[in-house]
Amino acid sequence: MSDDLDATAKALDREYVFHSWSAQAGLDLPVIAGGSGTVVWDHAGNRMLDFASQLVNVNIGHQHPAVVAAIQEQAAQLATIGPATANLTRGQAAERILSKAPDGFAKVFFTNGGADANENAIRMARLHTGRDTVLSTYRSYHGNTGAAIVATGDWRRMPNQYARGHAHFFGPYLYRSEFWATTPEEESARALHHLARVIQSEGPATIAAILLESVPGTAGILVPPPGYLAGVRALCDRYGIVLILDEVMCGFGRTGRWFAFDGFDVVPDLITFAKGVNSGYVPVGGVIISDAISATFDDRVFPGGLTYSGHPLAAASIIASIDAMESEGIVDNARRVGADVFGPGLARLAGAHPLVGEVRGEGVFWAIELVADEATREPVGPEVIGQLKKELTSRGLLPFAAENRIHVVPPCVVTHDEAAQALAIYDEALTSVEDDLF
Repeated sequence: MSDDLDATAKALDREYVFHSWSAQAGLDLPVIAGGSGTVVWDHAGNRMLDFASQLVNVNIGHQHPAVVAAIQEQAAQLATIGPATANLTRGQAAERILSKAPDGFAKVFFTNGGADANENAIRMARLHTGRDTVLSTYRSYHGNTGAAIVATGDWRRMPNQYARGHAHFFGPYLYRSEFWATTPEEESARALHHLARVIQSEGPATIAAILLESVPGTAGILVPPPGYLAGVRALCDRYGIVLILDEVMCGFGRTGRWFAFDGFDVVPDLITFAKGVNSGYVPVGGVIISDAISATFDDRVFPGGLTYSGHPLAAASIIASIDAMESEGIVDNARRVGADVFGPGLARLAGAHPLVGEVRGEGVFWAIELVADEATREPVGPEVIGQLKKELTSRGLLPFAAENRIHVVPPCVVTHDEAAQALAIYDEALTSVEDDLF
């Protein structure tokens, strides 16, 4: 019977569901019927370690009882409410979020997810400054709505360029440096010089915002080198530009900190969030707004809104998530597992496998970059990634793949034992693929 349910789920999916970022023919997706913590399973009971956190969002783990209970209790009390009302749960959710933000942040604008969080942050920056242009990096992903997808630097923006006023620049990425750098310090200084020249060439008086992921995620988990984010902040201050830090993927515990930027001596003007704020149990995102930008709209209408802004079920899940992460030490767990297990364990894999060009990351936010040649750093092709995904899945690990990389991104509740188990699976799968290649 359970096998029949898995077959039915696959058949219904193939027949009726149109999937994002995919050619639809030939898709063969895993069935997930349930989950708990770091583990998911299908209807037949086959269990897998979820080392994708679905879309790098299930930070608190699957089916956390406190979050599930909070949603159930809120649904019984008030399932929905319009945004043009005051609601206790919504206000408490905003209060919880602001308690984790730096000093100088006044309000939270709630959205349905990360893309429209970035969309509205861009709108706020343009209205606040009276300028138009938004700068963002080529290696970035900011969402799949009008301005957010054009702010995105990767290939996905190219068939979707319907928004105006965007320009791109190269951010730091020492392993594939655009600046002939050989040290993190050189990469930082040269990337900042490049950004300064882009600002000057675009015209500082035209630039409303610089939009950056604090730690670029889908682009490769590119931890900024020393001084880079602080240097971007200094350039924004010099030219009166709003700094928007996108914490949609890297925020709420993913790096072992509440916000990823907390580790880089920088405070932005706007912070966008989604994903980990409630682990995606109910769709939600938002913008955390600095005092100065919030004051712009004290006596001026902000021309934006969403039917489900601050939805009570989402708000209840945020309260429960933040409270549980705090009381259970989940953010600190992510930091410890990253420092004690993933950091040294992935370094050992890099030393043992010719396919591994570099590993990088922090907390539960790591990338294994795979190369066909260690000397030239030529990326492996999609066929190698496809084979590696099959090897990992067959060994009971649900992977996250992006271009020539496997991202190691489990929930923040992952245990030391689960992390060690996953490292052994990565090791076995890499060995199997290398045996076929070399």
